[in-house]
Amino acid sequence: MNEYKLLLLPGDGIGPEVLDATMRVVGWYGRKGLPYQTEEALLGGAAIDATGRPDPDETFVKAVAADAVLMGSVGGPKWDGLPFEKRAERGLLRVRKDMGVYANLRPALCFDALKDASTLKPEIVSGLDILIVRELMGGVYFGEPKQTTTLADGQKRAVDTGVYTTSEIERVCRVAFDMARLRGNKVHSAEKSNVMVTGVLWKEVVTDLHKREYSDVELHHILADNAAMQLVRNPKQFDVLVTDNLFGDVLSDEAAQLTGSIGMLPSASLGDKKANGLPSALYEPIHGSAPDIAGQGLANPIASILSFAMCLRYSFGLKDEAARLEKAVDTVLAEGFRTGDIMQPGMTKVGTTAMTDVILKALDKSN
Repeated sequence: MNEYKLLLLPGDGIGPEVLDATMRVVGWYGRKGLPYQTEEALLGGAAIDATGRPDPDETFVKAVAADAVLMGSVGGPKWDGLPFEKRAERGLLRVRKDMGVYANLRPALCFDALKDASTLKPEIVSGLDILIVRELMGGVYFGEPKQTTTLADGQKRAVDTGVYTTSEIERVCRVAFDMARLRGNKVHSAEKSNVMVTGVLWKEVVTDLHKREYSDVELHHILADNAAMQLVRNPKQFDVLVTDNLFGDVLSDEAAQLTGSIGMLPSASLGDKKANGLPSALYEPIHGSAPDIAGQGLANPIASILSFAMCLRYSFGLKDEAARLEKAVDTVLAEGFRTGDIMQPGMTKVGTTAMTDVILKALDKSN
């Protein structure tokens, strides 16, 4: 078997810490026979400090060539004052675009040991297992024009443009329907067809695709604002929730809190298969760079570690090994280990390194 080429993008804030923790887990799999090689590149604020720009061309050449990209986090207040086009987050948008990763998979799974850590009642979140599929390369994040102009009376006018095509909607919805067939066979499609023309097109395309290719899957249309309400009212009604770039960003963060902490949720961003049969793939925790705790060893590494579990499943086809890693995380949570963001009375508080240690011990015992 050829070695898998992993590109590491540590990024900013707690990104390097959680990615270092994840690489300890990757190393465990390497010792068990997973063939891989790694390369590292700059992105976001770290790239700005080193090169003057958030998106060095060299990074994107490496990202496109990699079999999978593992990322930490990007951004922070240090770079917030820069012009919009030079801010750290622009590097993340470019890596998604250059890699062609258009389907962002964000699972919201409530581990049984954390049902009391959620801000919702345990009976609302116990057993929660939602997959949010977010379109990642269209909408207002990428549409043009995107500009701020000064009017004749001195006011400023800002414009973001939301653009979607039939093919962009179809390809991400195919992913959602395919995932649903492997889960509960139910899809909710969220848009704002009552006030947005992109929402009208989205609903039309989803309806037509469902009729032509996925009539065996249960389909529900839901307005995005109602979806936000239903996620906190009755989240277990959802199986797969597919939506556009902006709404997906918001709804997936909301779903994260249902699980107890945004530090728990991984993500996979997938594109079409390349010549070697592997999909373009970017894996990252959905949490931000958390500069307030960076460098203190306090960050929860679980979302980053579970992102590697998604890499095992979707890039390397190692479903059993992905399940092994997810079970190891479940085990340490059941044993009472907690980082600060998910700490509960009577539990054992640990930092980034210690949490990784106990996950590795659980993996050792799984053999």
